[in-house]
Amino acid sequence: MNRAARLTVAALCAAVGALAITMILSGAATPRIIPGLPDEGMVTRWMLPISKLTVDVSGVLTVGLLAAAATFLPSDKGLLGEAAQLYVRAASWTALAWAAGAAGALVFGASNTFGQPVSELIDGAMLTSYASQTSQGVALTLVVLFGVAIALFARNAITAGVAAGLLALALVTLLPPALTGHSASSPNHGLATTSVAFHLLFLAPWVGGLAVLSVHALRGERHLAVAADRFSRMALWCFIGVGVSGLASVAARLASVDALFTSSYGLILLAKIAAFVLLGFVGWRHRRRTLPRLASGEPHAFLALALGEILVMAATMGLAVALSRTAPPPVEVPLDRAFELLGYLVPPPLTLGNLLALWWLDLFFAALAVVLAGLYVAGVVRLYRRGDRWPWGRTVSWLLSIVILVLTTQSGVARYGPVLFSVHMTQHMILSMLIPIFLVLGAPVTLALRALRPAVRKGDRGPREWITVILHSRVVKFFTHPAIATAIFIVSTFALYFTPLFASAMQEHIGHIAMMVHFLLSGSLFFWVIIGVDPAPNKLPHFGRLLLLMVTMPFHAFFGIAVMSMGAVLAADYYGQLGRTWGVSSLADQETGGAIAWAFGEVPTLIVLLALGFQWWRADDRAARRAERRADAVAAKTGGTGDADLDAYNDYLDKLNKRDATAE
Repeated sequence: MNRAARLTVAALCAAVGALAITMILSGAATPRIIPGLPDEGMVTRWMLPISKLTVDVSGVLTVGLLAAAATFLPSDKGLLGEAAQLYVRAASWTALAWAAGAAGALVFGASNTFGQPVSELIDGAMLTSYASQTSQGVALTLVVLFGVAIALFARNAITAGVAAGLLALALVTLLPPALTGHSASSPNHGLATTSVAFHLLFLAPWVGGLAVLSVHALRGERHLAVAADRFSRMALWCFIGVGVSGLASVAARLASVDALFTSSYGLILLAKIAAFVLLGFVGWRHRRRTLPRLASGEPHAFLALALGEILVMAATMGLAVALSRTAPPPVEVPLDRAFELLGYLVPPPLTLGNLLALWWLDLFFAALAVVLAGLYVAGVVRLYRRGDRWPWGRTVSWLLSIVILVLTTQSGVARYGPVLFSVHMTQHMILSMLIPIFLVLGAPVTLALRALRPAVRKGDRGPREWITVILHSRVVKFFTHPAIATAIFIVSTFALYFTPLFASAMQEHIGHIAMMVHFLLSGSLFFWVIIGVDPAPNKLPHFGRLLLLMVTMPFHAFFGIAVMSMGAVLAADYYGQLGRTWGVSSLADQETGGAIAWAFGEVPTLIVLLALGFQWWRADDRAARRAERRADAVAAKTGGTGDADLDAYNDYLDKLNKRDATAE
């Protein structure tokens, strides 16, 4: 057995050992069996967490292998190197194990849900019901399907683009099981589901990347110093993301700090926190000591701390699985259906003061606002430190869009949005028709291309090269086509509200986030085509942009009129469950929302017309200046004016003068 295999076995033993010890100490392995009640049996009690541990470990390894191939190791003009191709092929096997673990969790999860031993699920009816009708069953079924897809496509992947696409799919595959566990049933389920999603997305590349990098060092492969430096940069942000999302997750599940010390759930959390602090210390040692030694030509320096760090990470994953099998301490919540749907009680009657005072933290959009503002400001600061200039108007436009985003998603507007259709429609209009205007005028892609440094190695892909590749990809070219962008902007609105999609999205916090993100993306895509400053695969002339704007904007007025004319309430079951006792009826509020959609388009249209007119004038002015420069260059060479027509006319007059002189 080689050293890489021994490391794998040791890590698996650490994970299983931590799982077993924690389950025994917390009592999850030996629950109290009440005679007469269903009992899934000892096999299910142990095999369900082991299957979930297999899902977690395989998923993390798949993400780490694909991340190492796509980003850590250098490529040659988009083609993966020999070691990177080996890791992608290894990812196909770990993805297959991922799917197999999810299939096992599906079987044992059905046994646990119905309280029946696995032997009594032979007929398949219970298993089919669990897989198709429960949220956990559907989530595990998706993992099986996506895992098999990753395994198939990774077999013959040889380009960094394919590896990056598979990495994105693997990160998405991590989310369904986690979003349907304790997070979905916690009192503040909105904060809990978002925090656990962030937790996984930051944790998987950190843990998986370190494991693959350690194997890379044990095998004595090339480019270890380059890969370690890139991983270290990513690991720092992952550490911060894991810490912030972990704190948010704890705040969403525990009612008080005392619960950390008085419940099994809290004690396991303390163990995870201790492991997290230890991992942070080890990572700091890596950055201070290991990376300089690697750069000076000591390839084995990385293993000094990495192997112990992997064992701690594996044990932490075992603790996480045991935590998922441990019930959180009970929290007294109101017996109110609105609280179950919203995460808070129905707010008091809508007033301007309540909109300004009743703020509500939406972790997803709060994090999005911080990241967008931070990256933009960092890019501007880098340009100024380098001596380059950046138009202040673009910076103001970008930061203004972030301020509007925060007010729309964090203030009282966010608290009343799920309760009143009119406030929801206001959010929709702002997210799709106001914020995107200032976002695209901020020119973030142009700023990134100017601020980011090219890759050190020729032919390799750093962040700047990846942005260029994405801009020139067929996918971006397709979606930025004016017809496609316009169709998405218009059709998606009608398809959302006039189908059951709207009611489904309002029932779940994740669905609500997805709906809001769609509003923001579809609007940004459309206005990028109209007034975008950044380079784009498809560029319309200014008159074509003006015509497209004039044709598109009335459709929102038509949509508003259609909503105002409806005699039935959209998502009536959802709004009926809230039990709102103040204000107008749901139908009257819906008519107000339709009026907002009908009237809101005038202000964004005016802003876009002003921006488009200014851009048109600037383009004509630049064209005139280029023509003048060309004319001056021609004049300097020929002695004329540089204008061909004017020079020909002057020659004609000169010939007439000479003829008149000769005649005299």
